[in-house]
Amino acid sequence: MKLVQARVWLVPVKGASDTRLVLVTAPNLPTARRLARSALETRLIACANILKNVESHYRWKGKLERSSEVLLLLKTTATCLEALEKKIVSLHPYDTPEFLVLKVSEGNARYLAWLAESCSRPSDS
Repeated sequence: MKLVQARVWLVPVKGASDTRLVLVTAPNLPTARRLARSALETRLIACANILKNVESHYRWKGKLERSSEVLLLLKTTATCLEALEKKIVSLHPYDTPEFLVLKVSEGNARYLAWLAESCSRPSDS
C-alpha cells in the first residue's frame, strides 16, 4: 500500500475574510428547499446544504419547546448578507426565523474563489 499526500491550499484569514456561513432552520423540507432556491436564483448564496431531521430544543414564549426542523447551511459573502437576511425573513413562515452568521477564517482557495464568483451579480463583475 502506498500513501499519497494530498496538496491542500488553505487561504488564511485575509483570503476568506468575506466568506460567511449562515445557519437557518425551517419547519420542513419544502420550505427549506424554497428558501434555498430563492437565494440561489438571486445569487445571494453560492451553495445550500439541507440537513433533515434536526431536533431543536428552545424556549419560546416562556415555555420549553421541542420540534423537528430542517437546517440550512448557506454559503455566501459579507456583501450579500443584508439582502440575504431580508429575503429569508420575508419568505420564512416563522415570526422569528433563525439567521445566524459565522465568519469563515480559512478555506480552500479554489472553493473560496468559486463561492465569491457564484455570489457576484452580473453588475458586480
